Amino acid sequence: MRRIGLFVAAGTITLVLGVAAPARAVIVFDPNNYVQNVLTAARELQQINNQITSLQNEAQMLINQAKNLANLPYSSLQQLQSSIQRTQQLLAQAQRIAYDVQQIDRAFSTTYAPVTGSQSNQVLITNAQSRWQNSVAALQDSLRVQAGVVGNLDTNRIQTSALVTSSQGASGALQATQAGNQILALQAQQLADLTAAVAAQGRAQTLDAAQRASAQDQGREQLRRFLTPGHGYQSQDVRMFH
Repeated sequence: MRRIGLFVAAGTITLVLGVAAPARAVIVFDPNNYVQNVLTAARELQQINNQITSLQNEAQMLINQAKNLANLPYSSLQQLQSSIQRTQQLLAQAQRIAYDVQQIDRAFSTTYAPVTGSQSNQVLITNAQSRWQNSVAALQDSLRVQAGVVGNLDTNRIQTSALVTSSQGASGALQATQAGNQILALQAQQLADLTAAVAAQGRAQTLDAAQRASAQDQGREQLRRFLTPGHGYQSQDVRMFH
């Protein structure tokens, strides 16, 4: 009887404790759900990384575009223009028969024209003197142009060095292109100097050849008049044609 009473008491205590104790939530671990959550988080993280990479690429592209659009900080244009102007001024200062088609045509229709029997001895002597002076002046002009071209060499050397340095240090396509264009401009200026020197030398040689040809023509006329009685040639007149 005593043992039955103990069981009843124990049951009562358990019932009381079960009613008095608060209920606790039971956590159930679901592996599949956990894996899905991890994969979702990984995909979202990858998307964020892709967006960051895309933004970085766009930023770098903008930087590159800015570099490609940046102007070359160095310009040789002023120096090249000055060199060309100096050469042009020397050519424009050509003495007597200049680089002018109409002036050349007038000279070769008068001073360098074939000798005629109607021309007086004084006209022949004057033309001979004028041709000789033209040749001397052309030789002087040629030397002056050549001196000017040589004077530009040092400027060209400095500009070439600066442009090559700028080209090698170009930060973008535009700077590299501008440096290349300026190098081409420098080469064009050097070619212009060479053309000017050749033209000046050719002018001097041509006028000298024309002077010699005219002298031979007048020499024949001189001999004819000297041998023809009544022309009254003096010894000094004969010397002026040689």
